[in-house]
Amino acid sequence: MMGKVNGAVQTCQEGEGSFRRMDTYINFSDPFVSERFDPNSCTWAFGMNLFDLQEWRRQNLTAVYSSYLQMNGRDPLWKAGSLPLGWLIFYNQTVPLDKRWQILGLGYDSGIPRSEIDRAAVIHYDGVMKPWLEIGIGKYKGYWSRRISYHHPYLQQCNIHE
Repeated sequence: MMGKVNGAVQTCQEGEGSFRRMDTYINFSDPFVSERFDPNSCTWAFGMNLFDLQEWRRQNLTAVYSSYLQMNGRDPLWKAGSLPLGWLIFYNQTVPLDKRWQILGLGYDSGIPRSEIDRAAVIHYDGVMKPWLEIGIGKYKGYWSRRISYHHPYLQQCNIHE
């Protein structure tokens, strides 16, 4: 992966529902952040990533992860979950993958063409309208439900039924 650690689909196309910018979630008023990261740099989607674990170990990214977590505990560097932490750790370490690797938006965008979904290697129900919820987008639920064993004990414990 050309010396990079992560391969992922980018989310930096303005006008798309998946569009994200680092400065929306990361505290660029903090000197540690502003000196090391570009607020306008391209972000990428979680859900489907390719990792070069040898390169990860070579760069000691587990220690970087721990260090950023500790720093965030003292003085908040980011808000809202794990996305920003991943963007910081893999900053300048991500190879962009073709968008067909992961189709985004099945949890918020009802206008995704079926042809795009059918071509995708991975479909991602990012957003609040998950297919197992009442509010899920009906025309996308079949992609999920046909692969689910509703009798599995974990799904039953989560109250997920046909």
